Amino acid sequence: MERRTVDLNADLGEGFGVWRLTDDEALLYVVTSANVACGFHAGDASTMRRVCRLAAERGVAVGAQVSYRDLAGFGRRFVDADPGELRDDLLYQVAALAGIAAAEGTTVRYVKPHGALYNAVVHHEAQARAVVAATADAARALGAGVPLLGLPGSVLERLAAEAGVPFVREAFADRGYTAGGTLVPRTEPGALLAGTDAVVARAVAVATGTPVTTTDGGDIVLDARSICLHGDSPGAVEAARAVRAALHDAGVEVAAFA
Repeated sequence: MERRTVDLNADLGEGFGVWRLTDDEALLYVVTSANVACGFHAGDASTMRRVCRLAAERGVAVGAQVSYRDLAGFGRRFVDADPGELRDDLLYQVAALAGIAAAEGTTVRYVKPHGALYNAVVHHEAQARAVVAATADAARALGAGVPLLGLPGSVLERLAAEAGVPFVREAFADRGYTAGGTLVPRTEPGALLAGTDAVVARAVAVATGTPVTTTDGGDIVLDARSICLHGDSPGAVEAARAVRAALHDAGVEVAAFA
């Protein structure tokens, strides 16, 4: 039987100044890809540098976690941004992280929208085009292919394919799913799975192609090369360690996709 391989990613560097939201150091021993906040919704230059340095030391791929210019809202509020300005803002964020990553001996290897922008580009054509265009801009600037990490079946995936931008499908270990394969909004019941056991079971199901139950009681298969482990949830580090151990026990290899 063919051995399955999956990437584990987490949003890191989401503190600001003296404030830290996630245990970046501990999670970088577990994940294979680090979505580093680039300063517009969370993160700052020193935090970005610290996470890039640790990721480089531990062989973890660095990705640009980009969002709206909304520190107060942590990027979780939709912003009706002009698509051209949004494209430039996103490129600015990737470029900033790329410079810091280079100083620490690593590179930006992919782009992932964060929060409200992630959800918007599932359906929002104009903003999805801006994300795709900014990623293509970043690839030209970096002189290398830069994949987009996002939700399967989204407008973002379709537009990325049309533009020739590589797209990596992602699933979430701790989020509820609708029958249409989209994430349940955080404001609604069932948005977050409760308990480490549920998170572990979801991750193993995704990695092995096993159907998962949606909030309406149906079943869907989440086709994904990368699984996101949220670092800002209670018990996040313990859950992440349990996920990685369970994947090993299930015969799933854990490795970065980029």
